[in-house]
Amino acid sequence: MITLDRLVNVLGAYGVRLCGRPERRSTRLRSVAMPDATDGRVAGDVLLAVGAGSVTEAVRWAVAAQAAVVLVRAGAETAREAAVAGESNDVAVMLVDPAVSWSHLVGVVYGLVLEGRETESGRGPTDLFALADSLADAVGGAVTIEDPLSRVLAYSRSQQAGDPARLETILVRQVPERLRETFRARGVFARLAATDEPIFVEPDPSHGMTGRMAVAVRAGRELLGSLWVTCGSPLTGTRHTALANGARTVALHLLRSRASADLERQVESDLVVRLLEGTADAATVVSRLGLAARETRVVAVRTHTSEEPHAMLLLAFERATTGFGWSRPGRSALLGDTLYTVLPDAGAAAARQWVAALAAGLPPRVRVVAGIGAAAQAAELPASRREAEECLALHERDASRTEPPAYDESWDDILLQRLRAAARAGRVPARGPVSALRRHDAVHDTHFVATLRAWLEAQGDLVAAAERLGVHANTVRNRLRRMSEVTPLNLDDPRKRLAMVITLAAEDE
Repeated sequence: MITLDRLVNVLGAYGVRLCGRPERRSTRLRSVAMPDATDGRVAGDVLLAVGAGSVTEAVRWAVAAQAAVVLVRAGAETAREAAVAGESNDVAVMLVDPAVSWSHLVGVVYGLVLEGRETESGRGPTDLFALADSLADAVGGAVTIEDPLSRVLAYSRSQQAGDPARLETILVRQVPERLRETFRARGVFARLAATDEPIFVEPDPSHGMTGRMAVAVRAGRELLGSLWVTCGSPLTGTRHTALANGARTVALHLLRSRASADLERQVESDLVVRLLEGTADAATVVSRLGLAARETRVVAVRTHTSEEPHAMLLLAFERATTGFGWSRPGRSALLGDTLYTVLPDAGAAAARQWVAALAAGLPPRVRVVAGIGAAAQAAELPASRREAEECLALHERDASRTEPPAYDESWDDILLQRLRAAARAGRVPARGPVSALRRHDAVHDTHFVATLRAWLEAQGDLVAAAERLGVHANTVRNRLRRMSEVTPLNLDDPRKRLAMVITLAAEDE
């Protein structure tokens, strides 16, 4: 089943608006109905008020159908009437732009409401677990349905021929990495990729695993996942046929699930991109995304791995958009090689926890790098995006950073990064005291630039500067005198000192 929140998010892209009753956005929807002149007993959670002459009439039909939501074609001028009528009759009223055809909208609504499933991802057919139970009865073994990365999509209640490996797989919702490595070494995944026929996987007592029958779940040439059955020996006869047929049935379910999920993800992505690029109606877009009207911050994420880099980024996007809209904190979009997520602001630490949870859902071999922008109002999100991107660049460049940098704490590093970029682009003066001292060091093997840096960082304290350099204070004093003979330093001028500090920072790599 889906929620009103998800229905609002998706239909917003079709010119449909919810009038009032925001507290009902978590209402769960299971059925759809349309008025029928030949049947006065129409009932459903969502009523498509086709043919209603007014908002009031549509709401009256909804009450008769015991609907929680009614969609009615009407102009924006009826928004207040719709809100009042809905509040009075405990019905959520959604106004459909008159330019939107019912035929188009009906397909979308039926697809969303009737194709939702209650699994980890919150999407797909409700009977995927029931299908696993049916298959278990037909083949006489415990069944698991997995995606291409060995994450569990559904499993049967049956424990026939169950073993410790299956129990662990169900508990962590994916095949343990050590078992995946065993399958990979045995060529199991390669065989599944190459054939549609069920294959037998020999027992492995060291991993607590009895035998398995496995078959690829495929749509055309695309591998959607796999179907596994615990068994002590290869299945034959009708049980073998039931397993092969079951894989084709699972493929149909997963394709319908994907169509429903991809529609919602596309609508969400389009809205998030509008926020990141800047839009005049940012507050409205935030509302359509189901986010509270308060500060948010942008998180930019990339994945690094030697294997399937694009697949891992897509997997990260899938993980970020997993679940019904109301059940997850952020809204995400995939742009190029970067995943952007808009998170309600709860501090940099909360954003880091979100990144850590995202990384935990990816294979261990994948390195996740991220940057966190500062908190911003809806209209300021393009600035938070730029900050997140610059923090992401910091994280990518410095492998020693264990946590993603946040702009709140790393603005000084960002400033220095910008200065260095300007220096590399030739946008700072090429000649000056620092350049002259650097050339002198190169020719005469002196240490004038290091001495100047230590003296400036010590704010003119000769003893502190000497300790930084590991020399005597008199040595620093003598070097400063000789440096002033090479180039005018004017160390008494605070503006000159500031300019030299900036130059040193800009040229420092």
